[in-house]
Amino acid sequence: MASQKLNVLVYTGTGSTLESVRHCIYSLRRLLGPNYAVTPITESALLKEPWVPTCALLVFPGGADLGYCRVLNGAGNRSIAQFVHRGGAYLGFCAGGYYGCRRCEFEVGNPELEVVGSRELAFFPGTCRGGAFKGFQYHSERGAKAAEISVAKAAFPEPSQLPDVFRCYYNGGGVFVDAGKLAASSSDVQVLAEYTGDLEVESGPAKAAVVYCKVGDGAAILTGPHPEFDAVNLSPQTDVPGYDALIDALKADEEARTTFLKACLAKLGLEVSQAASPVPSLSKMHLSALRPAEVGEILYSFNPIITKQDGEEYIKGDNDLFHLEKPDSRWSLASLSEALAGEFEASRKNTGRGSPDPTVADYSKVPKRIVAHEDAWPDPKETPYFNHAVFFSSLREFREREPEAETWGDVLINHNLLSTLPTGFTLAATTQVAGRGRGANVWVAPPGSLIMSTVINHPAHYATSRPIVFIQYLAALAIVEAVRSYDEGYSEVPIKIKWPNDVYVRDPTKPDEVSYVKIGGILANCAYSSGNYQVVLGIGINTKNGRPTTSLDALLPLLEGGKKLEPFRIERLLARILTRLEALYGEFCRNGFSRELEGKYYRHWLHTNQVVTLEAEGGVKARVVGITRDWGMLMAQELAEDGINGALRSTGKVWALQSDENSFDFWRGLVKRKI
Repeated sequence: MASQKLNVLVYTGTGSTLESVRHCIYSLRRLLGPNYAVTPITESALLKEPWVPTCALLVFPGGADLGYCRVLNGAGNRSIAQFVHRGGAYLGFCAGGYYGCRRCEFEVGNPELEVVGSRELAFFPGTCRGGAFKGFQYHSERGAKAAEISVAKAAFPEPSQLPDVFRCYYNGGGVFVDAGKLAASSSDVQVLAEYTGDLEVESGPAKAAVVYCKVGDGAAILTGPHPEFDAVNLSPQTDVPGYDALIDALKADEEARTTFLKACLAKLGLEVSQAASPVPSLSKMHLSALRPAEVGEILYSFNPIITKQDGEEYIKGDNDLFHLEKPDSRWSLASLSEALAGEFEASRKNTGRGSPDPTVADYSKVPKRIVAHEDAWPDPKETPYFNHAVFFSSLREFREREPEAETWGDVLINHNLLSTLPTGFTLAATTQVAGRGRGANVWVAPPGSLIMSTVINHPAHYATSRPIVFIQYLAALAIVEAVRSYDEGYSEVPIKIKWPNDVYVRDPTKPDEVSYVKIGGILANCAYSSGNYQVVLGIGINTKNGRPTTSLDALLPLLEGGKKLEPFRIERLLARILTRLEALYGEFCRNGFSRELEGKYYRHWLHTNQVVTLEAEGGVKARVVGITRDWGMLMAQELAEDGINGALRSTGKVWALQSDENSFDFWRGLVKRKI
């Protein structure tokens, strides 16, 4: 199993500030997507979760580093230091920069603000002293300024592309004392940028604003200012003199700031996007059906939750706002009532732009536009990234192969309309920027992914004999079987199931190894209503895009005759998954998780006879033997190391582990209790 480091983890726990976290996630997602998933991580996860194997970069944003020390001194900092020494990367902005030094000296002599003491990480083997400029106040912009930074271009591999100087946001950061002397005596320290203005504290010969530190096999970059702050996300401060000029200065140097930050990320070994990814606006949702007349029936079912204002129809729930757009009267923001426009404007102000970003804006208050197609399928020009005609014609074709697949496959909205939607109602998207994964995980899907959510109304009286937990197992099986029955010649695609809810494939970059990488994930959300457990089954599969791991298309050259196979078409694959899933679900409702279903599942899963460590059971060794057919729990047979010649011997004890309480770290052979 190949371990690929695809996560960029941004610390959001004690000591961090919301604004710094938002700016940090916003900028990193723009510069690193879709190569990495930029996700938040709390102190609890840093202390208790196995985050290291898949982490490419750990980021500590601005805030107050005493909070970092309070919760992470000891075990937490040992994990972070070990991660970096063994090849990881650390990026600390402002407070995260202080935190990464051997010593912190902040506002010495100021009894209200003074913070002085040693720090455990000590990536920079000296002192970070601040504030570099006067005026800092906690929870205020009064000490903020557009600090001019001079770039040490020789420290970067492609200096010609870097600016000589630029201005970036500053509020309370430090200077790295004697960094120039340390750089002169050791190749492990480099000054990447200096302040150009006079400082309020002694810095030594160099006024180091940003430093690079080689740490064992890894590296750290620490900053005093905030090169991650984007001016468009700064709100006007009418009570702070000169703040408008600060924003204007940062906007003028936006390109230079972005170029410098990209160079820093590249220096830490990350693969940076060639151009900053634009923040996508919310696109229209096109409601269609195999038989277009059925769209009217679905709209009729919405009547109890539809409100009318100024001749327009809206669905306004607790968490979302929808506008039912008429095909012959395309809706614009101008047609919204004053109240609805106010909500949207409030969201825009959160971001400073009209296309909100999920790390800054509240998407729940942005109107989602629904276009209902009651007479015909959408024209391909209207939905250029998803051809409805191809999808529905493929659905008809695959239903001929699956006699039990009769109704699943209409395309629609999201789970907030759940109570009105029939089983098989499906949402398909082309790009996803803030999808949910298990726990705190985020699923980011660029164009070229198959992204879908399907509604399943699972009768409540099935709860004891057909438990909901099996639905995600059926989905994984449906994906694998759909890919392998996509068309003639695809039956040997090397695709497997990882318990409980992931899909893996052979790594096409390592054709001579038996090495697997993740290509898809499944998440089932459930609510009870009117005698049904209403499940929204979310699925994401890297179909054509090679990031962040690989794609189904990349596997085709590995197959015999694969060079002659057509690339996967998202519309057709979606239709195949739905028909296979409908047939499997029908079989499950009739017979439960039968031995026949069990056999199909095991033929495609990764874990047969895998030896694992059960973290929650004191670290005992166990061999995976399957899942129980009654409640879908993972069965693991306890092993002892006292067999003949030290071989592992079964003790006869079998552990049963629930998927909702445990997760599987395949690379470490670890089944761990979820926090």
